[in-house]
Amino acid sequence: MKDCNCIFCKIASGEIPSATLYEDDEFRVILDLNPAAKGHALVLPKEHYANLFEIPEDVLGRAAGVAKKVAAKLREGLHASGLNLLQNNGTSAGQTVFHFHMHLIPRYDNDALGIAWKPGKLTDQDRDEILSLF
Repeated sequence: MKDCNCIFCKIASGEIPSATLYEDDEFRVILDLNPAAKGHALVLPKEHYANLFEIPEDVLGRAAGVAKKVAAKLREGLHASGLNLLQNNGTSAGQTVFHFHMHLIPRYDNDALGIAWKPGKLTDQDRDEILSLF
C-alpha cells in the first residue's frame, strides 16, 4: 500500500525524480538531497510503512540486504573508511519523514561528522526494569 501524501512513496514509485543508485521491485535507493557526507543514501521501500514497528520482518530483512549491497559499493567506490547505517523512529529519535527508510552514510577519516552520544551508566534499577520486559 502507498500513501498518496507521502513524499518518499512518490520518490520510491518514480513519481518524483531522484538520483537513484539502486532499484528493484521492492526498493529504491537514492542519494540524500541534504547529505551528511559524500555518498549519503536512503534505502526506501516502495510500499509505505511509517517506521520500524510497521514494516514486516521479511521486508526489513530484504531492506537490510539491499543496504549491505549498496553500502559495500559506496564504501569501495568512494574510498570511505567506514559507514553508518541509521534508522530513526519517531520525532524524538530524529525521524522527519514518516516512511521507513535507512540512511547509509559513508564515513571518512577525520570527517568530523557528529553522529555520537555521551555514554551513560546502566543502573541496577534500569537493568532490572528492562530485563523484566523480556
